[in-house]
This record gives sequence, C-alpha cells and structure tokens, in this order.
Amino acid sequence: MLIDQISKIYIKTHFALQDSVTVFSWFKIYFIENDGMAWGTKISDFVSFINDRTAKVALTLFRIVAIFGIGYWLYDVVKKNSPKVLILAIALIFAGALGNIIDSVFYGILFDDSYAQIATFLPESGGYDALLHGKVVDMLYFPLWEGYLPEWLPFKGGEYFVFFNPVFNIADMAISTGFIMLIVFNKKAFKKKES
Repeated sequence: MLIDQISKIYIKTHFALQDSVTVFSWFKIYFIENDGMAWGTKISDFVSFINDRTAKVALTLFRIVAIFGIGYWLYDVVKKNSPKVLILAIALIFAGALGNIIDSVFYGILFDDSYAQIATFLPESGGYDALLHGKVVDMLYFPLWEGYLPEWLPFKGGEYFVFFNPVFNIADMAISTGFIMLIVFNKKAFKKKES
C-alpha cells in the first residue's frame, strides 16, 4: 500500500493528466485518472436513474464496507493460523483495495486537478472535489502490440488495435495477484481439515 501511494503521489505531483514517458516500447508511464470501477465503468452506466455523483459516493461507500469485510477475513485467517498462501493473497487484496480507497475518499480534497497542469498537494484554493469524490490515479500501461488487424478478421478486421490496453496502478496489481493466487493455489489455500 505504501509503494502504491508513493507512486500515485509522485505521478500526481510530477505529471499533468495524459502525460506519458516511454520506458520501453512495450511499457509506458501514462497518467490517467479513473472515476469509476475497472476500465472507468461507473454504476450510472448500468443504472440510468442514478447520477454520476451519487453513483460515485455509492461506489466509494461500498468499497469502504468491503474493505472492512476483507480486513476481518484477513484477521480471521491469521488468527486461525491458515496457510501462508491464503494469508498473503488476502493481504495483497486488502492492501490494494485500501490503496484505491484512499484515492477515492481523499484525493479530491488533497490535490487540485491535473488538467493541463501538474497537481499541487494541499492547494490553498482547495482540492478538485469533495470528500468521497476522488479519482483513482492509474499510470502503468503495457501496449504489448499496436497495429491494424488483418482485413480478413470478422467484426474487427482493418481496425487499429492495441493488445493490453488497460492502464492500472500498483494497488490493482496487488488485488489481481491476490485473486490469481486464490485461484491457482486454491487447494493449498483452502485445505480441508481431516476429521
């Protein structure tokens, strides 16, 4: 969580929105902000009668409730001396979720906006939005392949395509790694006690 927050604060205070630095041809630091869930999806995209601001607060409050559940789960598995792989997986999910919640809850009041400027931490004029309305900072971009798809492909033939288009952050990596560990090491993580 600490590495996640340090990287986000560095990006927020050194990059304007959509600035990028090419590290390798297949890896870029590319600063975007995510106002919703994965890939910028918002609750209001599914439930049309909820406006974006209400949906944002609902999503942030849901995340806060979820983090308490994950935190209790982590406490419980540590207390029960569960397999280390289970504890590590839940700890990664917990740390990643908490890292993104910090952005959602506090970044709106801690920073001014990043549109065509580098954000300031604790600006005198106030932040870019209210408490619970912060945007999650994403910066890791891996465009492994970019180009035009062959014309003969159905539906998408001839279109420009980027393989692995999502932009994400360290918290997202921790959450994904934790879930992958739970899937791959399922039998080891959830050992059945012999009676």
